[in-house]
Amino acid sequence: MSVEQERSVDSVIECVDLCKSFPTPNGEYEVVKNFNVKAKENEFLVLFGPGQCGKTTIINLIAGFEKASSGKILMRGKSVEKPDPSRGVVFQSTALFPWMTTMGNVEYGPKVAGVPKEERQKKAQKYIDLVGLQGFEKSFPSKLSGGMKQRVGIARAYCNEPEVMLMDEPFGALDAQTRYLMQEELQRIWEAEKRTVIFVTNNIEEALYLADRILVLTNCPATVKREYIIDLPRPRNLVSPEFLELRKTITGIMDSTL
Repeated sequence: MSVEQERSVDSVIECVDLCKSFPTPNGEYEVVKNFNVKAKENEFLVLFGPGQCGKTTIINLIAGFEKASSGKILMRGKSVEKPDPSRGVVFQSTALFPWMTTMGNVEYGPKVAGVPKEERQKKAQKYIDLVGLQGFEKSFPSKLSGGMKQRVGIARAYCNEPEVMLMDEPFGALDAQTRYLMQEELQRIWEAEKRTVIFVTNNIEEALYLADRILVLTNCPATVKREYIIDLPRPRNLVSPEFLELRKTITGIMDSTL
């Protein structure tokens, strides 16, 4: 076993001194600086920080969509160089194929991978059922509500059976009532089909409701400001004294939105 594999044996994803800058007419603009984190097996890890602080860039780096300026990302001890089915991504914008039905969207990954039709549709049906979309297999995205589209996105990501789910503010565009419902649904899905989840949000209630552990990030360039282990029992009561105290504490140390 290599040194990198040895140091990452207790983690699924590890970011080591991760930095990312983008070129601008006025020089390099640093978005992520010395970001270090280990995401453990089946952990629900939340990256919580102010708007425009660099959270999405971190997700894109871990997904392999962007290259780090310096530092490294390891998955089970191996360097992340490009996108890979082992890391599923759910975006705020659902990015569904509008010309495909729910079944078509969910089975797309296995189809591209060459999985036979009967096998991939059986697998897709499992995840369509898991997210509560039975009866909507033949529906096109234009006929689905915002919450239903996100369910399709989650089912599509799960259908590839990734080891890690990367979720970039997936409920940020939903109305408040639908957002609460989707948080409950996501917790149920995670309990049923455990994965390591790295979830980005700037909503403190959402972070506390879902997380095993919260990393509070600074304003841009993003780095870890504080870590909180959330040991409240599930499902969580949003008005319990313990929940409200944690909410007050974490909100109090968060940087102001830029």
